[in-house]
Amino acid sequence: MNELTIDIKNTSNQPAPTYQTEGSAGFDFCANLTEAIILQPRQRAIVPTGIHIALPVGYELQVRGRSGLAAKHGIGLVNGVGTIDSDYRGEIGVILINHGDEPFDINPGDRIAQGIVARYEKVSWNVVDDLEVTDRGAGGFGRTGKV
Repeated sequence: MNELTIDIKNTSNQPAPTYQTEGSAGFDFCANLTEAIILQPRQRAIVPTGIHIALPVGYELQVRGRSGLAAKHGIGLVNGVGTIDSDYRGEIGVILINHGDEPFDINPGDRIAQGIVARYEKVSWNVVDDLEVTDRGAGGFGRTGKV
């Protein structure tokens, strides 16, 4: 498997983001905190990571929630998936929200999100009057008969 080398500046007290297993698609971001944050139900907070990166043009970093935090505690990302663009050099912050019914402690070094680097394509729009008709037409939203 090819690996992409990305410049990283780590100003946190934690190691650089790491893959937990050989087959992991995402690497973990840790909370760069000096003391715990208590995230109350329905409360959101930007949790710093201390990580700054320089992505090559044509790549983005997707910041995603961790399934264990969501399933066990109702903790997710406010915006679902965050995008870090190739021209952003600031600190990566993770916008967490507590969808649960109990306060949730975020401690220094806790794994709070995962990141996936993905290639993307820029598009140019070709404006037309009509599009090719397909079997699906314009249905969408569950119209394939599957629930």
